[in-house]
Amino acid sequence: MADACFAHPRLAAIYDPLDPDRSDLDAYLRIVEEAGARHVLDIGCGTGVFALLLADRGIEVVGIDPARASLDVARAKPGSDRVRWICGDATALPPLRADLATMTANVAQAIADPHTWRETLRGAYEALRPGGHLVFETRDPTGRAWEEWTRENSYRVTEIPGVGSVESWVQLTEVSWPLVTFRSTYAFAADGQVLTSDSTLRFRDRDEVEADLVAHGYVVQDVRDAPDRPGKEFVFLARRP
Repeated sequence: MADACFAHPRLAAIYDPLDPDRSDLDAYLRIVEEAGARHVLDIGCGTGVFALLLADRGIEVVGIDPARASLDVARAKPGSDRVRWICGDATALPPLRADLATMTANVAQAIADPHTWRETLRGAYEALRPGGHLVFETRDPTGRAWEEWTRENSYRVTEIPGVGSVESWVQLTEVSWPLVTFRSTYAFAADGQVLTSDSTLRFRDRDEVEADLVAHGYVVQDVRDAPDRPGKEFVFLARRP
């Protein structure tokens, strides 16, 4: 089940305005170009930002996400008719022969259940053509990113056209290794409504991820640094033989 920040219609509608800087996707665009991919599967596509960037470049895109509210936002965007949107996850994909499958924005960490993670890797593998690639990022656990997830570090007020002022912040609630849980809070000035969203992420080290990929038939082709977050994340590039 998707977290409320993606699945609640009011929160899905403000997801993009609260996180407008998507320079993290530049590295993925370069990998798409590097691979010469013309058919891309975007797993955990959310509100469709990356899928639509690809579609603007003439690439055939399938975007899949379990949060219907986020997909509704994606479908309402200009050019959305050029993307095939699917409500669901990578465990039940239609037949595809994608050149590249992606999980951007730490989607991989949001797949906290080990069984679902294995099924996601299997589903992505089956969706790729032979020689196709899976690329995704995950935070390096040694960076202990969760120590910065406090109200003091994250509090902000955002003015959103048509919505008004929204206060937002995150607060760490539990560390039960390798799971880390935090709560996001959103306060709407227009009517005083306060909504919260609890999220649990799984932190995996490099060796664990590489072992999981190999166990599911992938060849680990490269493990890179995230250029916008040097030293903080791993970007895995795996190939289906």
